[in-house]
Amino acid sequence: MSVRALFREAAFDHDVTALMGDAFERAVKTLHDTGQPEAVQEIIAKRIIESARRGVRDPRQMCADALSALGLHSQCD
Repeated sequence: MSVRALFREAAFDHDVTALMGDAFERAVKTLHDTGQPEAVQEIIAKRIIESARRGVRDPRQMCADALSALGLHSQCD
């Protein structure tokens, strides 16, 4: 399943979806590679969705939550 499909199926409003997209882009940028394997992208996306479901609305925090699932700790600036 594509990352975009995961975000669409999560059923958040447009503003939250935009924040989630920002968080995803930050996470990929932090990894210094836009060509991450699909499995890594899915882990990042699913963790961002979980953060949003918990009420997190800061893209930096969503990004940090996602990267922690990969064992990484980052500020996600």
